[in-house]
Amino acid sequence: MNKHKKNVREAALDIIEAVERNRSYSNLLLNETIKKYQFTGADAALLTEISYGTIQRKMTLDYYLNPFVKKKVEHWVRLLLRLSVYQMVYLDKIPDRAVIHEAVEIAKRRGHKGIAGLVNGVLRSIQRKGIPSLDEIKDPTVRLSIETSHPEWLVKRWIDQYGFDQAKKMCEENLLAPVQTARVNETLTNREHVIEQLKEEGISAVPSPLLPFGIQAVEGNLARSKAYKEGLFTIQDESSMLVAYALELEPGQRVLDACAAPGGKTTHIAEMLDNTGKVIALDLHPHKVKLIMDQVKRLHLKNVEAKAMDSRKTGDVFEMESFDRVLVDAPCSGLGVLRRKPDIKYSKAEEDIYALKSVQTDILNETSKLVKKGGLLVFSTCTVDKEENEETAAHFLEHHPEFEPNCLRMPGALPMKDNEYSLQIFPQDFGGDGFFISSFRKKGS
Repeated sequence: MNKHKKNVREAALDIIEAVERNRSYSNLLLNETIKKYQFTGADAALLTEISYGTIQRKMTLDYYLNPFVKKKVEHWVRLLLRLSVYQMVYLDKIPDRAVIHEAVEIAKRRGHKGIAGLVNGVLRSIQRKGIPSLDEIKDPTVRLSIETSHPEWLVKRWIDQYGFDQAKKMCEENLLAPVQTARVNETLTNREHVIEQLKEEGISAVPSPLLPFGIQAVEGNLARSKAYKEGLFTIQDESSMLVAYALELEPGQRVLDACAAPGGKTTHIAEMLDNTGKVIALDLHPHKVKLIMDQVKRLHLKNVEAKAMDSRKTGDVFEMESFDRVLVDAPCSGLGVLRRKPDIKYSKAEEDIYALKSVQTDILNETSKLVKKGGLLVFSTCTVDKEENEETAAHFLEHHPEFEPNCLRMPGALPMKDNEYSLQIFPQDFGGDGFFISSFRKKGS
């Protein structure tokens, strides 16, 4: 009986394989693996680094490997080679000999001596000869695609929409690990108290320069803290925190969050209402509705009700013009969160964007009926694609003369142009997710 205990690199290989074979989400798999094998400290950090890094730079790693892998190999062997080359090229603190030794041992356990010999030969050749230069790729679009591991169709699309320099900055930023940020629950506490409590737990955090209730982790995992369990804050990206600002909330208002799971914006709205009024949160799937209410309970909020339903059928359930504010944080391609979910960029296709735009339009058309005269409809996504964002917003205004653009009000640290009703945030702007926010006011008093 094999009593071998799985180590960090084997666990990383399992994660990468599951992402490729089953289209599993890397972030969820990583968390499950850390819990399953009880990885802590340096082991958990290394697992995160090499799993995300190998997925994030897949195309670059294959470019480096191609001259050295002369014949077709089993899929898991190529993944093991990618994982190993990632460590050799991008991690300075791990000696090449240790990486090669570990890869050969894994190859022996998962395969046979022949595979182990192949892995050893390929990695030692790379160690001896070095990796091929990316400068050999003459086409600048193809080179940007390979050097930042973004599919060529996506790079071309971003260049067409925003120009080469902006596309390059975005691709490069997407390779960097995001800073963990959180939103303080001001119905229970304040930012200074949370930072102090985290310090007592051995976690270092600093105030967000962008938002008065935001914090940024410097060292330690916010989600594993006692302060998190007590509901003193919510893990949320700073770009995402801006959405609730756009709603211009006032105490006692009735608000619909039409696409609410897992509940980050729902609970932010509830907190900004200071537990007054009512927030109705919708999601298509019952298990996701449970996720929303789990967060509501953790944060000790009293003004949220969640329902499982299709937002394209809200008119059948709610009275017309019965909400002061409606948020449509719409289904989207997720191309703004590639630092957190690097696998997305390989699984999406251009056709997906066209299909999503149709769903977004349907939800906006239906939920707009529920906005009171003088009330606000806010449309947001976590993508950077013009078709899903600017074009969807413009299409809505064109077909809904009962609405007008509403000037966005954002925190002072975020420069806004006068009369700007929509905002495209890029990952390179301040290190947050790529996000789009737009605001429409229903005409009338």
